[in-house]
Amino acid sequence: MIMMRVLGIDPGYATVGYGIIDYDKAKFSVVNYGAVTTAADIPFENRLAEIYNDLCEIIKSCRPGFMAVERVFFTTNQKTAIDVSQARGVILLAAVNNSVEIAEYTPLQVKQSVTGYGKAVKAQVQEMTKRILRLSAIPKPDDTADALAIAICHAHTYSSRRKLK
Repeated sequence: MIMMRVLGIDPGYATVGYGIIDYDKAKFSVVNYGAVTTAADIPFENRLAEIYNDLCEIIKSCRPGFMAVERVFFTTNQKTAIDVSQARGVILLAAVNNSVEIAEYTPLQVKQSVTGYGKAVKAQVQEMTKRILRLSAIPKPDDTADALAIAICHAHTYSSRRKLK
């Protein structure tokens, strides 16, 4: 299997976590990670534009082959669900407009891939992410650690699919 570069995304509109990893022969290396943040006091459409523009810059600078995005589920707050869904839309648009293949994973799939247990708690996922990537500390904010876990999930899933072919 040849090396792949994955951009993991934990979607949101106040904070979008991102993590870029390389995966080569079952070995991970971290390229970059961080968060795109938007201010609550600017119009929502401007926040969406900031997310889109910042992600386009990240994509252009790191040139991933894949963008792995967490599927979001909300059961209580419909306004939050709608706003996060709109942010997710511009995140996916950034990938499409920059010719990056998109993969989506549920939180259960990410937990299963990173920890081996689909009902793992956030702290377990973050600790395993730190270990898998050989980091000295769990990345902050949490959205960043989550994005790296999503990228790991894609690398594991994609490489497993390729072995089956």
